[in-house]
Amino acid sequence: MNRPLVLITGASSGIGQALALRYYRAGYRLALLARRKELMDDWLALHHISTVQGRAFAADVSNIPSVFQAAADCISFMGVPDIVIANAGISIGIDTAVPSDLDVMNHILATNVTGLAATFSPFIQPMRARGTGKLVGIASVAGIRGIPGHGAYCCSKAAAISYCESLRGELRGTGIHVQTLCPGYVATPLTSNNRYPMPFLISADTFANKAFVAIASTASYWVIPWQMGIVAKLLRLLPNWLFDQAFAGRPRKQRTSDDSHRR
Repeated sequence: MNRPLVLITGASSGIGQALALRYYRAGYRLALLARRKELMDDWLALHHISTVQGRAFAADVSNIPSVFQAAADCISFMGVPDIVIANAGISIGIDTAVPSDLDVMNHILATNVTGLAATFSPFIQPMRARGTGKLVGIASVAGIRGIPGHGAYCCSKAAAISYCESLRGELRGTGIHVQTLCPGYVATPLTSNNRYPMPFLISADTFANKAFVAIASTASYWVIPWQMGIVAKLLRLLPNWLFDQAFAGRPRKQRTSDDSHRR
């Protein structure tokens, strides 16, 4: 119980699972949160992680009461986390001309934006009372500019970046540090069905190793890998006509809503 505690959402696969293993190997206790509790339980058993060192909590971050209940259970069983990593996310293509896709957009925003805030919310007062804590929002370089066919995902990640920036200012001086991590392309179920080139693609384990270093730093914003940080800055500088030309004809993100689109 003397080990620090990290809570990670979206921990049933991909980036979340890789982060969990990296933190466990660094001596942290794990509070893992996702919809599919059985997958997290199986993963904990596979790595021989006892209930003292790691617990899984079932919650869908788009369902605020379920997140608050999981947070309360975490605090009750394991204490207030030292680090909360809001990693859960979904990526699905939409077509604004299709009315039913607006429901998909609502779900993406509920998961990637409101779900991020819901993950942080129950821990702010306990962390403030303790005087220390770190809240880490996993955004994306896709939040830098709006890529055709990715409107819902891009706007959700732009909102996540802005939200974390706002929260950082609000919590200044409380002892709670807010950090934004922006992954580029990471090889996970979330990206496995992408139908377009993914420059500087890295594995989930590589991302986790780099994220561990970033989170341990005092930086407020970090792009992983660094090459995508340069790409993102260049894209931001492109005039609209050139940006539009560069992405003309790019395949749309798939519009199916199966679990390969969740993180």
